[in-house]
Amino acid sequence: MISVKVTYTVKPGFAATNKHNIQQFMKDFKTLGNDFRYTVFEGADGKTFTHLSQYKNEMIQKKLLETPSFKSFQQQRDDSGLERQPQIEFLTTVGSSHDIF
Repeated sequence: MISVKVTYTVKPGFAATNKHNIQQFMKDFKTLGNDFRYTVFEGADGKTFTHLSQYKNEMIQKKLLETPSFKSFQQQRDDSGLERQPQIEFLTTVGSSHDIF
């Protein structure tokens, strides 16, 4: 299993667009099966976003990362002039209250 946490901060004027773009790729992700979990959180400042993802394997991770709506989201986010660049952390699962996969 692969677990990843990505945190970044957009400029205040881009936050609404970022949320819209997240909803667009989430619609597509919902059609791709159950071999992953992907959740996005908005921080209290309204401009910091944290993406938590868990993938059963590298194959499903690659499939999601190549989804056109996700690639568009990333491009628009990066082109918006971020206040803080994405910080990527790979996490190791220690325990869970439920079966993940």
